[in-house]
Amino acid sequence: MDNVDWSLVRAFLAVVENGSLSGAARSLKASQPTLGRQIKALEKQLSAELFQRQPRGLILTETGAALVAPARAMQAAMRQISISAAGQQMKLQGTVRVTASVVTSAYLLPAIIADIRRKEPDIQIELVPSDDSRNLSYREADIAVRMYRPTQLDLVTRHVGDLSLGLYAAPDYLGQRGMPTLESMMEHDFVGYDADTRIIDGFAQAGFPVARDFFSVRCDDPIAYLELIRAGCGIGFHQAGIGDADDKLRKIDIGLPLPMLPVWLTAHEALRHTPRIRRVWDLLHDGLRPLVS
Repeated sequence: MDNVDWSLVRAFLAVVENGSLSGAARSLKASQPTLGRQIKALEKQLSAELFQRQPRGLILTETGAALVAPARAMQAAMRQISISAAGQQMKLQGTVRVTASVVTSAYLLPAIIADIRRKEPDIQIELVPSDDSRNLSYREADIAVRMYRPTQLDLVTRHVGDLSLGLYAAPDYLGQRGMPTLESMMEHDFVGYDADTRIIDGFAQAGFPVARDFFSVRCDDPIAYLELIRAGCGIGFHQAGIGDADDKLRKIDIGLPLPMLPVWLTAHEALRHTPRIRRVWDLLHDGLRPLVS
């Protein structure tokens, strides 16, 4: 396989992972005919059939299955080449890709990024709002702002501080239902998550076991979740720094301590000292530090 084109191997792995040419094309942002030609070209180079066509997609032949492991090893090597090359770029210019949760991206980072752009106009910022864990080892992002400490050995982390959580409701809701107390709390409406169990887990840890249907309104999207609270659908949880500044919300104190959200900066160790990434790392830390305790 010394002369095999990496782009053909990448197409092969995309089909393996997606089970179809159409799925592979979407994942690689290419056309299905292009993927089909690449698979045929690889089969021609190897003089072997790699897939059998079935009504529901493609399945690996015995030869194709035997090539998956070495192909993935090649993929890992290519990613490491990309990471190492990026780590050698010494100019204080270029693009830095930052990922953070949707809430952090929408409410905390815009002002910080604007400050970064003023101080470093030659550095371009790509912001990836996502509540999924982006894999820094695969260059899906250069820097991540996490609400937990990653444990992978090839990552470096820095604890910025902890964000406070608060309990909030709309003035209209409180006007109709009254201000909740610890004793009356369970008689109120709460906005909960749909598939995410973190709020249910938090209630249980506080000594209030509840089921999913305790929450009459449920939503996993954090922006929509906040809007549901603001519209008066019930009581909900939010970052205190954001909720306290919102004139459409009122903070509720029922005398129970709420958990803190730790804030960690994370980057791949091979990229951490690239000047533009180090500079954005430092400016992100400086911008986030006043917001945490």
